[in-house]
Amino acid sequence: MISNQVLQTTIDGLKNITRIDICIMDTEGKALATTINNIEEYEEAVMAFVDSPADSQVLQGYQFFKVFDEHQLEYVILAKGDSDDVYMVGKLAAFQIQNLLVAYKERYDKDNFIKNLLLDNLLLVDIYNRAKKLHIDTSIKRIVFLIETKNEKDMNALETVKGLFASKTRDFITQVDERNIILVKEVKQNESYDDMEKTAKVILDMLNTEAMTMVHVAYGTIVNEIKDVSRSYKEAKMALDVGKIFYSDQHVIAYSSLGIGRLIYQLPMPLCKMFIKEIFGNKSPDDFDEETIATINKFFENSLNVSETSRQLYIHRNTLVYRLDKLEKSTGLDLRVFDDAITFKIALMVVKYMKYMETFEY
Repeated sequence: MISNQVLQTTIDGLKNITRIDICIMDTEGKALATTINNIEEYEEAVMAFVDSPADSQVLQGYQFFKVFDEHQLEYVILAKGDSDDVYMVGKLAAFQIQNLLVAYKERYDKDNFIKNLLLDNLLLVDIYNRAKKLHIDTSIKRIVFLIETKNEKDMNALETVKGLFASKTRDFITQVDERNIILVKEVKQNESYDDMEKTAKVILDMLNTEAMTMVHVAYGTIVNEIKDVSRSYKEAKMALDVGKIFYSDQHVIAYSSLGIGRLIYQLPMPLCKMFIKEIFGNKSPDDFDEETIATINKFFENSLNVSETSRQLYIHRNTLVYRLDKLEKSTGLDLRVFDDAITFKIALMVVKYMKYMETFEY
């Protein structure tokens, strides 16, 4: 159904051009949009016209027209006056509303198709058949962006995203839940992942400034066929979740940059617990004091470089060595040895993942 605001804008535009008053009513004689005063006086006349077999008629100094949606009467249009010019304007208004109905219906059908495509609800043959009917190109490259808003049903954020990509006829914007906005975007031949990162940052900045809302933006990988769009969507969903666990300070996260976090996210919880027990015994990384944790993190940030880490921590090189030796005695892992450092780093990430998953158990 076309919104009343769009109907009103349409007849206001026609009146500005033709200077003829127009009203659009539903099949129960209620005015949806009008430039005519006291139009409720014609409710009975409209109802009589609805029940008549005529598609157009002159009644009480007005031209009446019917607008159908696939043989179902949808609207009645009244044009003030009984001249031929008024008849032509009335027919023009009916034609315009008819075209709007078709356009809105096609847009709804496209939105429905994209939702089912993302959720893997379509057979392969149905994907291509429905895409063809809806005039959607099946062979262009696409990528899925997932925008998580802070608040549910954030209409400002949705409208901002729609406005940002309104001119892109091959892009689709939809929602399958109340917190996430989904953008299925065309990827042009000369565009790369660097361009996708820029697009994500533009979305982030626009929503921060225009909609005044903080969001997280995640995106999947570029796919070559429409049948693979659901894969890019699943990747974007995983990127959003993994990003919250391991990269909580980042507001834009790409599936391709998840690294080992992507593997840890898919580990079963019993395996995680077994691994942590093997590494730390009955202890936990939470048992380490803040100084030790800060030292470990800075050491990893500097690629196991003792001199650079001690410089950034403003401590003597020997003090850092002492801390690393103390950690080795406690865990049996020497972080200066690459294999031990990898094991320890993975263990810290597994603990983060376990904590995140525990929040869903209560």
